[in-house]
Amino acid sequence: MTLPAYPAARAVAPTVYEHFARHTAEAQSRGDHVVSALPDTAAIEAMIDAAFWASLRREESYVPKISLAFLAPDHTGHPLIFEQPLALDAASLVRLAPAVERAGIHLGVWRRNGELIVWGTAHAIPTLCLVIEVAAPGLLVVKHHRGEEAAKYVNVAVLEGDQIKVVDEQSTSTPPDCPSLLSSLLGFDSPGTWVSSVNLLVQLAVSMRAHGRGGLLLVVPAAGERWHESIVQPIQYAIAPAFGQLALLNRDAPEVKRTRAWQDEVSRVVASIAGLTAVDGATVMTTDYDVLAFGAKISRKKGSPQVEQVAVTEPIQGGAATTQHPTQLGGTRHLSAAQFVHDQHDAVALVASQDGRFTVFAWSECEETVHAHRVEALLM
Repeated sequence: MTLPAYPAARAVAPTVYEHFARHTAEAQSRGDHVVSALPDTAAIEAMIDAAFWASLRREESYVPKISLAFLAPDHTGHPLIFEQPLALDAASLVRLAPAVERAGIHLGVWRRNGELIVWGTAHAIPTLCLVIEVAAPGLLVVKHHRGEEAAKYVNVAVLEGDQIKVVDEQSTSTPPDCPSLLSSLLGFDSPGTWVSSVNLLVQLAVSMRAHGRGGLLLVVPAAGERWHESIVQPIQYAIAPAFGQLALLNRDAPEVKRTRAWQDEVSRVVASIAGLTAVDGATVMTTDYDVLAFGAKISRKKGSPQVEQVAVTEPIQGGAATTQHPTQLGGTRHLSAAQFVHDQHDAVALVASQDGRFTVFAWSECEETVHAHRVEALLM
């Protein structure tokens, strides 16, 4: 049975192609060795289409978790190659899903005799390799690798049903006074930030979102105690001395940070800190990555007005800024985070919702208001 075409696949394929063509050309102009083959629009459309229909099926009641990568077997090390390649269709992908649901395993897609086939699996993929990931039923993420093994992938587009969100690489929705901390989280400051090091704040955000319980992380200045003015005292889970393992790892030499042992240790520590955010209340961490408390209750600073509205943007093409009450973004966590940033202008609040949404609150000097950045499209 031939499934109907997924309209969003055809609509987004040219945009995705332009992204990969542009970045491939830029890499070649810099003299970078580009291994990944540039996928054409037909291949992009076919991969998205097959992944979408597979996402709506079940394999023994399980939702399939699949990652498709457009690469030839000789573009990866130690590939697992099927003696008989499989067709790129929903039925084949669903049957393979149990074998490839763990993170870091990709189904390799390539052309043979003019037809797209699934040739096997790959663990390592080159930079700028097109990846289509099934995140949930009807929810797909188009992405590629940044170049560092431990760095998060670059999200190009997110498709949910008939909704298409293309990431705005030019950050046109980001205010001119966007804090450097937030710029780094969004990945808009410099490609070098990702190629040369692991962004710890992004790893924390991804881990907070992954545990699925919702969470709130307050990032406060390393020097100063003013943030206490916005926290109910005493703090039930204050940490003394501060938990500084992530701060110590961040101070390691660049050559140490490139080792697998360092990356594994960072992942372990990040997961432990993200776990603290699942406790009711806020986790407090300094800009130097020292953890000061968790389960902290936010209160309005004495004499400060209650926050009534925030500017809301999402870093996607065509995303227009809106003004909303904080409760329109979520529940108590969002309102508390907005109030904290309203009272503590030098702080940033990261809020993960149980449904996967992720919002970064920061004070905008030029707008003189709290700015809420919806960034889940970057974190999937």
